[in-house]
Amino acid sequence: MTTVDAQFAGQLPHCYELYLVPLLFDPYARDLAGRAAGLAPRQVLEIAAGTGVVTRHLAAALPSARIVATDLNPDMLAIGSATALPQVSWQLADAAQLPFSDAGFDLVLCQFGAMFFPDRPQAFAQARRVLRPGGRFLFNVWDPLPANAFAAGVQAAMEELFPDDPPGFFARTPHGYHDKAAIVRDLAAAGFTSPPDIETVALQSSAASAADVAAGFCQGTPLRSEIEARGHSPESASAFAARHLEQRYGKGPVRGAMRAHVISVAA
Repeated sequence: MTTVDAQFAGQLPHCYELYLVPLLFDPYARDLAGRAAGLAPRQVLEIAAGTGVVTRHLAAALPSARIVATDLNPDMLAIGSATALPQVSWQLADAAQLPFSDAGFDLVLCQFGAMFFPDRPQAFAQARRVLRPGGRFLFNVWDPLPANAFAAGVQAAMEELFPDDPPGFFARTPHGYHDKAAIVRDLAAAGFTSPPDIETVALQSSAASAADVAAGFCQGTPLRSEIEARGHSPESASAFAARHLEQRYGKGPVRGAMRAHVISVAA
């Protein structure tokens, strides 16, 4: 992972919220919130909360819980905190250096953030530190690119658009941390002594058009920076990717497969 892979700033968070939240993140947010509700935690910490899609579902599923939602990127938090959720407080925080006391939370939750952590054992150790004994660390990560149709389709378009130097963001970061053995090792290195439960969850993503899919990936992820570094605008790359996707999915509403691992481990 490069430093720019974790930077979500400027116009990127708005495109992320507009296109990618309904396309990718809302279905898995519902899944995580349902799992969290089954644990009945009173004190919840969300790390890498982004624009708050999981936070909103957590607040609905756990109306009596206190939720602290954190992220490293101020522009992402600004969007999330604009939604009034009385039991939620928003805070800028680095997952590798959590500014919270030991054993203060019943649940630490993270949706599709672990892939962006430069030092995963360190971040996981921080999650364990702030958990009460018996508390749970619940997170998910994407499976490889071929199991996620729209991301793979946009990547194929980028390889066609930039044949001599295709962007590597998707395979390198969001879809670069899917090996179950590596996840188990990193959790053990972080001090988790209980074996984690790892479940692979396949869902469907949908959008009003291939153009919306392309805009989400090309303008709402750090792929945007890789496109700009190659002398193209994110908008022109989106249009190219949209045409590529339309060849497979057509110009109307589109649906595609997506797959992720959901990990739960006790402190």
